[in-house]
Amino acid sequence: MRLVAFLRAVNVGGRVVRMDRLKKLFEDAGFANVETFIASGNVIFDAGTKKLAAIERAIEKQLHDALGYEVHTFVRTCAELRNVAAHKAFAAAAIDAATAFNVAFVGNPLDAKAKKALMTLKTTLDDFHVSGREIYWLSKAKQSESKISNAVFEKTLGCRSTVRGINTIRKMAEKHGS
Repeated sequence: MRLVAFLRAVNVGGRVVRMDRLKKLFEDAGFANVETFIASGNVIFDAGTKKLAAIERAIEKQLHDALGYEVHTFVRTCAELRNVAAHKAFAAAAIDAATAFNVAFVGNPLDAKAKKALMTLKTTLDDFHVSGREIYWLSKAKQSESKISNAVFEKTLGCRSTVRGINTIRKMAEKHGS
């Protein structure tokens, strides 16, 4: 089964992992046909099981053992990746008026309490939409000027997340979404 892993804490905050090393770590964990996509912790690979939670834990253990720190992992099937890229979270006019359009990946769908907490972050600059295990984030502010970040999501929601730009997701889906 072809899968995509979105890794948190790879090549940020002074922690640098070369993509050839990351690829080897995935291969050493037993995954096949491993590819990386840009140097921000996106890995495409084949796995022999459909148990995504078990795959996430295996990757996290392998990376923790090799790198010495936690790397939270969010695995999606290629079909899920395609659906994330195609999802119409906001009106076209809102997207055109935005400066940034990102997707945050979380481990499990948000419950009603977490969704309500997320919506308290909504402002005239930042808007959110939840679908499944993804949070779509549209911002009229430059990301460096926004008060929203992955850390804010994690604190507000009480769960781990990792954020990618929609253009990266769409390029990955175009290449690997079949």
